[in-house]
Amino acid sequence: MTMARIGAFLLVSGLLVVGCGSPEAAEPPPDEQRVSMVTELAPGAAQAVAESVNRFGFDLLGELADGTENAITSPVSAAALLAMVLAGTDGDTAAELADVLHLTDARDARAGALLAALADTDDVTLSAANGLWTDDQIPIEPDYLAFVRDQFAATPATADLAAPETAAAIDDWVNEQTEGRIPTIAEDLGLPSEDLAAVLLNTVYFLAEWSTQFDPAQTVDRPFTLPGGEPVPVPMMHLREQSLAVTNRDGYRMLRLPYGETGRYGMEILLPDAPDGLPRLLDQLDEAEWEAATAALGEQTMTELALPRFELRWQATLNDRLQALGAQRVFDPAAADFTPMSPADLYLDRVVQKTYLRVDEAGTEAAAVTGGSVGVTALQPELVFVVDRPFAFTISDTETGAILFLGAVTDPRG
Repeated sequence: MTMARIGAFLLVSGLLVVGCGSPEAAEPPPDEQRVSMVTELAPGAAQAVAESVNRFGFDLLGELADGTENAITSPVSAAALLAMVLAGTDGDTAAELADVLHLTDARDARAGALLAALADTDDVTLSAANGLWTDDQIPIEPDYLAFVRDQFAATPATADLAAPETAAAIDDWVNEQTEGRIPTIAEDLGLPSEDLAAVLLNTVYFLAEWSTQFDPAQTVDRPFTLPGGEPVPVPMMHLREQSLAVTNRDGYRMLRLPYGETGRYGMEILLPDAPDGLPRLLDQLDEAEWEAATAALGEQTMTELALPRFELRWQATLNDRLQALGAQRVFDPAAADFTPMSPADLYLDRVVQKTYLRVDEAGTEAAAVTGGSVGVTALQPELVFVVDRPFAFTISDTETGAILFLGAVTDPRG
């Protein structure tokens, strides 16, 4: 592969980094080769970087969702990917991208350390693995490789990215690490191709049981009002006479359903007061409002909770959204500065995120993969909480305050 034909440096980031794969000639890294990240956050640093990630997440959701269609994004996943991209940029390119991420340091090691802190729990299942495949024809700066290895636990290895078997091996690896929930990523990233320089992969799998599970026998079809006003039947799960954290806000209510024994992780459901209130909610929702709402949560006995059972898959190309947030130069072949990554003229070609979310009587299963290609220029009164209309949600960690997933559900049928 000649320098003229090298097309892209591909990165794929998942939600959490708790270990890494050590790929060899595009073979899936075995579990025993996983290693722990060594960077630790100073007291208060996890919350600080979580605030930055959350702010970016709500910025991104504002570009992705208008309340008329489903949108499920993972802000930690996208931030982790872009933090690795950011580490390879310099000058105005780095300044713009750092501003979008609400970071001040182009090589902010806290982003990787936050992921390790999130995974430090026995209350839910959080598994992840990293793998880095590089082509020996592209010069990648050793310092950049060391940063990705040390802060994101990715071990570099060489592979023939033009070979179909390499693409198949990468898909097999992603499929295995996400328990089959995100079975492919290679084609989305342009593999196989002679015009690719490297592939950096991070996968995540999240599985958690509700602290109080729903009784499947109580699940019945009930109407759910779509954005246009049409009611459609969906399977609605029920809890009754349960003490849950809830708060009333301007135009919506928030309720938190905890996971596991400790409730460190939980799903926050943001239910608009009106059936057509989701667009207004999304307009007012940002990190500050979400933080204020979660801080106002208080335990109350819920007479009835009804929540749709659903399984959704979602994906989107984030280029336009990230550019709208201010990341312009990184996508511009004539302006992007990737000198810390490579002496070649690089630019961010595309960013794609794929997510999976299942909510049922037992709990929640979720997965996220974010991919970026870097191209070469080359009572209280009776309380009822019936989620029978479009709603927003977050899945967050009370210890760090970080949001793992957030989104808007307008049609739980998928």
